Amino acid sequence: MNDSLLPNHIAIIPDGNRRWASARGINKIEGHIAGYNAMVSLIDEALKIGIKYLTFFCFSTENQKRSEQEVSYLKNIFYKYLKLNIPKLIKNNIKLNVIGDISYFDDKIITIINSAVSKTCECNKLTLTIALNYGSHLEIVNATKNIAKDVIAQKISIDDISEQLFANYLYTKGLPNPDLLIRTSGEYRLSNFLLWQISYSELFFSEKLFPDFSKDDLQNAIAHFQSRTRRYGK
Repeated sequence: MNDSLLPNHIAIIPDGNRRWASARGINKIEGHIAGYNAMVSLIDEALKIGIKYLTFFCFSTENQKRSEQEVSYLKNIFYKYLKLNIPKLIKNNIKLNVIGDISYFDDKIITIINSAVSKTCECNKLTLTIALNYGSHLEIVNATKNIAKDVIAQKISIDDISEQLFANYLYTKGLPNPDLLIRTSGEYRLSNFLLWQISYSELFFSEKLFPDFSKDDLQNAIAHFQSRTRRYGK
């Protein structure tokens, strides 16, 4: 791995927690716990390597359709992670960013999200973005609606609308687009994740289920990224 050619921003679709649990004959909740542990390990490794931006797709708008018990447990994982790790985030100089429609969550979770974002806002070694109740289609529709509202209010004109202006209405405003998108579990699809932002991202698909995706696997994905020539359509 060439330290001088690191991707600035890595986005990860951490897929396969439930299949990992099923293969072991254990409750799928245990798979989510294993996935949580894998995520923490990858955050530590990204920090060590020197990655500046790291994004995880943790809960999609489509995930709301899962069983009430599973959704409730996933919400509890988000809450516990933030509650337990705010001091660690600050100590490690990690800025937390959350994207998606968090109004879906109850007040307890929204409060801890806002607290974690506020308390880490001055950190600058790594920006950790967690996508919660996120869907790219909804993001783009909402951006379009908000642009239309500002045109009607005469805050902007139609002629002001450009790719850059549109990007500033997305959840990811202020974040660089991902250089590398990783998806685990052998699935080869984007699942409505960052569709605008990954137009020129390099894609890496791993056969490993997410709980088994290790620090070495992250380094391997980065090495593959470094072996490619990025032409941006040229």
